[in-house]
Amino acid sequence: MDRFSIKDIEALTGIKAHTLRVWEQRHAVICPKRSETNIRYYDQDDLRKLLGITALMRQGHKISALARLSNEALHSAVLEQEMAPLPLDERLEALTLAMISLDERAFRNLLSKAFDQCGVEEAMMELIFPFFRRIGILWQTGSINPAHEHFITNIIRQKIIVGIDRLEETASLDPHSSHFRSCKYLLYLPEGEYHELGLLFASYLLKARGQRVAYIGTNVPYPDLAILDQQYQPDFTLFALTSAIAQGSVGEYLAKVRADFPQCTHLVTGPLAVMAEEEVSWDGPLKLIRDFRELIALVEREAQAS
Repeated sequence: MDRFSIKDIEALTGIKAHTLRVWEQRHAVICPKRSETNIRYYDQDDLRKLLGITALMRQGHKISALARLSNEALHSAVLEQEMAPLPLDERLEALTLAMISLDERAFRNLLSKAFDQCGVEEAMMELIFPFFRRIGILWQTGSINPAHEHFITNIIRQKIIVGIDRLEETASLDPHSSHFRSCKYLLYLPEGEYHELGLLFASYLLKARGQRVAYIGTNVPYPDLAILDQQYQPDFTLFALTSAIAQGSVGEYLAKVRADFPQCTHLVTGPLAVMAEEEVSWDGPLKLIRDFRELIALVEREAQAS
């Protein structure tokens, strides 16, 4: 889909509908199109331009000056901004613009600077996850497709893995550096689950706090869990439920996990788990984790326990 309503533009850029209309009339920033039924809409070129204008206005540029720039000059100004050490929340427009344009160089540069400036944890919490929330709006409007998702997730995945590798290198130099008691965590996604960015980031958070992690990955068949449990004997498992369970319901899957592996605590996250909150008995070995801050609090509490 290549059409955006004025409400879509407002949600994606933060520009109020009234303000946008004023800019159109006073500065001729863009010229909205009309559908066959005379409904106003904007295309991807309009969205790119408005995202660029929003990013530059955050840096103090005036709309009167920006409106006079050609699209090429505006794009160059946004690229120059990428090189500046911006606060994380001011990179959202540039990230969105790079994603929509499939501009890998720009996207990688923005990520590298954010990760170098703030570290993996802060960059993920304060930039990447707000960015994903914005992407959710783009999905709803139909303005991005699976190619865009694969484009960004592969790049972000690489950044997290590099961060994990650096943690392991540091730990190998000083294996006694952690101030926390080390617990054993088994991380996996159930059969049919493939969205692993959150699980990878959880692995980073755990290792950054001195925990031992066995990262199994995506699409793990249920029978394999018994073998993994026997060999690794984890204190905790952590898994996410984001799409339909391969067999049975969420409640049935969790009841089976509880019954088959009662000796460890199972940390469960993901939208399907949250949606099933009222249907599942979250006690004993089952704990619902709504977000990463809850996970961090639990891990640090358990690690500090005597």
